[in-house]
Amino acid sequence: MDSMLKDKVVLITGGTGSFGKKCVEIILRHHSPKKIIVFSRDELKQFDMAQGFPTEKYPVRFFLGDVRDKERLKWAFQGVDYVIHAAAMKQVPASEYNPTESIKTNITGAENVVGVAAECGVQKVIALSTDKAVNPINLYGATKLCAEKLFIAANAFVGRKKCMFSVVRYGNVVGSRGSVIPFFLKKSREGVLPITHPDMTRFWITLDHGVEFVLKSLERMTGGETFVPKIPSMGIMDLAGFIAPDCPTKIIGIRQGEKIHETLISRDEARNTLESEAYYLIKSDNQFFKCSIDENIYKPVPLDFEYTSDTNPIWVTKDQVEQMIAPFLEGV
Repeated sequence: MDSMLKDKVVLITGGTGSFGKKCVEIILRHHSPKKIIVFSRDELKQFDMAQGFPTEKYPVRFFLGDVRDKERLKWAFQGVDYVIHAAAMKQVPASEYNPTESIKTNITGAENVVGVAAECGVQKVIALSTDKAVNPINLYGATKLCAEKLFIAANAFVGRKKCMFSVVRYGNVVGSRGSVIPFFLKKSREGVLPITHPDMTRFWITLDHGVEFVLKSLERMTGGETFVPKIPSMGIMDLAGFIAPDCPTKIIGIRQGEKIHETLISRDEARNTLESEAYYLIKSDNQFFKCSIDENIYKPVPLDFEYTSDTNPIWVTKDQVEQMIAPFLEGV
């Protein structure tokens, strides 16, 4: 069976990030695209990435630009079939200290992607979101919540234009920029692991799983859905024990804008949430737009359902952590 991406043009915003690089690799390996456009604002990262995907061998093109720049997006989106929107300012402390910069990238940037995609006739746009967008307590989470709302609401405004918008929401990505695993490995060699709070839990997903889930969601989306994968949780003390069981720890306190536990689906979203074996789907409750979903393949969740990292029935095992750590130990 042919892939939906076969002979299609795919553009990835933030394409030089951890997700973007892995996404390009997987699309090339399995989906035979006509072209992949890597859209990002860092010319050095594009140069470095291009060494692994030379244009004479791969249908990969690098397009310098910023999602804040609507006119530049118009040039980039010409002839594009699908857009994966991964560009974001995602460091919580940086967003707290530079709030207007976070708003410009994560909210205005999302608005620009929506408007230009509809104007240029893009068929499907899927945006990456985060557990921090659910009941947010930091600016990063608040901006991603706004971005989610912009993408879902866009389906009500495109009219006759056949452009669909959906969202994927998941937790911490193992090995992404700022991941705690390389940080803990570094600190273990220094002799002490700093712990913000001993009860802290997080959702975890590997980079490969995240990319595969986004691509499957892009294929199954009909517009207006928020897709949430079923992924495991891990306690911070468990992670510390798995990585460096003999290393002492030091409690340093919760950082600004941080939660003890994260939520991927709130109780208030339960009435619109459907469940399949591998993921949850949150339907749009926009009164001007209804999702075209075959609800026969899903079951509704209970009205008091919520999906939180501390009550999650799936937990990361020691063997899984060892697999996560292995790439960071190469060459050490």
